[in-house]
This record gives sequence, C-alpha cells and structure tokens, in this order.
Amino acid sequence: MILLAFALSLVLLVITALHVYWGIGGVWPGRDAASCAHAVVGFRGVSEMPSPFASFAVAACLGLATLWPLALEGVFASPFPNVGLAATSMLIALVFLGRGIAGFTPWWRRLTPEQPFARLDVSYYSPLCLLIGLGFAVLAITEFST
Repeated sequence: MILLAFALSLVLLVITALHVYWGIGGVWPGRDAASCAHAVVGFRGVSEMPSPFASFAVAACLGLATLWPLALEGVFASPFPNVGLAATSMLIALVFLGRGIAGFTPWWRRLTPEQPFARLDVSYYSPLCLLIGLGFAVLAITEFST
C-alpha cells in the first residue's frame, strides 16, 4: 500500500502545484486567462480564471490531501490515530468519487459546457478524480481491516 500512498501523493502534489500556478496568474493549458478558464473551469460563459484566493484555497485543501496517504501509511509521524486518518481518507475518497461521477452526468454537462473543458473533463479530469477517490478508499479500507 505504500506505493499507492506515494502515487496518490505525487498526483495530488502535481494538481496542487497547478492550482498554485493558476493562483499566481499562470495560463497553461491556455494562451491567456480566458482560454485557460475554458480549459480548466468550464462553467457556462466563463471568461476568466477564478480569483487567486480561490485557487490558493483549493491548493491548500489539495496540499492537505497530499499528506494524508503518507500519514496513513506511517511515512511521517501524525498526531492523529490511524482510525481517524482512515475515516478521513474515506471522506476524501467520497469527495473525489463524487466529483468523478458528477463529470459524467447530464447535470454537470449543462453546468460546464465550455470547450475544451467538457471534452477534457470526460477524458481526463473525471476519470482521474475517480482513480484518486478509489485510491483513498482502498487505503482507508485496508487500514480499517487491519
């Protein structure tokens, strides 16, 4: 399970770094703020990236989630008991699984129709959320079963 924990943390670290990058004004994968928003935000009529505060808030949450699998696997000392880490991992799993499932619903497609976001969401963003959620669930269930 240690490899799963490191893989999850690495993926989340990259996603965290992207949110920090966007928070400081980065526009990749677009050419400017509007095209970046069309690629990574996708809400109907979006024309600019979210505020730096919003990007940094998401980055902070993702940063904490980055540490969780490593704490659960005992890579570093944590003040929380393993059962608490496992329960929180299951909650994190539900958040990512919910986001991943939402990406395939007609409701979400109506909410986020902008291209290329809609295509990227179905092809990459939602499946990645499902995999991250599954990884957290596996770590949590494994911890609960020991």
